[in-house]
Amino acid sequence: MIALGGSIGTGLFVASGSAISTAGPGGALVAYIGIGIMVYFLMTSLGEMATYIPVSGSFATYATRFVDPALGFALGWNYWFNWAITLAVDVSTTGIVMHFWLPHVPGWIFSAFFLVVIFIINALSVRSFGETEYWLSIIKVATVIVFLIVGFLTIFGIMGGAPIGFKNFTTGKAPFVGGIPAILSVFVVAGFSFQGTELIGITAGESATPEKSIPKAIKQVFWRILLFYILAIFVIAAILPYTSKDLLGSGATDVAISPFTLVFRRVGLASAASVINAVILTSVISAANSGMYASTRMLWAMSKQGIAPKAMGRTNGHGVPVPALLVTTVIGLFTFLTGIFGPRIYLFLVSASGLTGFIAWLGIAISHYRFRRAFVAQGHQLSELKYHAKLFPFGPVLAMVLGVLVIIGQDLNSVKHLDWQALGVSYMSVPLFIILYSYYKIRHKTKVIPLDKVDLTKIHQD
Repeated sequence: MIALGGSIGTGLFVASGSAISTAGPGGALVAYIGIGIMVYFLMTSLGEMATYIPVSGSFATYATRFVDPALGFALGWNYWFNWAITLAVDVSTTGIVMHFWLPHVPGWIFSAFFLVVIFIINALSVRSFGETEYWLSIIKVATVIVFLIVGFLTIFGIMGGAPIGFKNFTTGKAPFVGGIPAILSVFVVAGFSFQGTELIGITAGESATPEKSIPKAIKQVFWRILLFYILAIFVIAAILPYTSKDLLGSGATDVAISPFTLVFRRVGLASAASVINAVILTSVISAANSGMYASTRMLWAMSKQGIAPKAMGRTNGHGVPVPALLVTTVIGLFTFLTGIFGPRIYLFLVSASGLTGFIAWLGIAISHYRFRRAFVAQGHQLSELKYHAKLFPFGPVLAMVLGVLVIIGQDLNSVKHLDWQALGVSYMSVPLFIILYSYYKIRHKTKVIPLDKVDLTKIHQD
């Protein structure tokens, strides 16, 4: 439920409008399907490692043990930054969604309020986080199902008057707008949308029977998310033309409306649109809640591994890592930049978060590739593995190739026009990762671990 809650949120309910506006309906679908395939292989890779060595803060631990301690250090801090920025994006989105009802109230006021609420939920106890996430996720999934039903009824004319059909897939330059560069840029938005599926790795060490629960969770969560995203994007693209001035990223001044809300307005359900907007708000809060949890847990886990300050490992009487929670909340304050510089900063934050997520995914693919090779090199039999990743080595290799391709080409428009501000924000995760990796490698003089020296022993956590 944690993975489901962290994955279905801002990327679907708000940023999907930007994807359709940028690359057209066909380009958006190609990007989401491509990322879906990539994530499938990543989740099976993670499942193989997490069932063999279940541990909290798994990405940093796996990279440290299977590749290079410097890579583990850089990946851990990168992943914390990823979810901390995602928290800022989600909190910013609360202000955008509230604009539907109160267009004249500054969005930062709502963002501040919800940031405080999310902080309190996570500060009380792990149970308060879990209970909140459970109910918010139920609302979220039910909303997507209702939206899909209404959407298809609208497309075929059962609701909302005359059938819309699929004419919007050929409107203007549709279905593909902007060519390959546009699709590559949407890959980042899609990546941001699918981020959260790997949360299973963060919680692996807390599972009583990881060999059973992790494979089951990976299979169920991924297919649900893929089904929801692909069908939802399809419905939105069929009902709303990519030229709609209301889609986020289209360049219009009124960008504060979710594509879900626009669809309900389009079919004449004005009151339902208001209800859906309220549900979207709870969904975004859910995603932010998961982001806060993931980032604080990663910071706590890194402290235990000695790659973050010891203070980050301190917990209160309820087991909550309060120092890590406070530091993460400070990053969440980036949300107020959107109130100063406008909606363009919101899209920049989405891009920055998406890129850090791809770096984390690259780390999973590289770690798994090395894990499997070391496993065989040290004389182990594949039958010893309780869960087998699909199509090895094709899966992790494909994930690595796609990851590098998207990271390089994620903002080609800014490269072409030398928009240094856009380049700085969109690509800032790359130099940050390189600096972290180089710092640790130079200071501790680490090297890539030979396959026969890779530590494949089990980990027993306190």
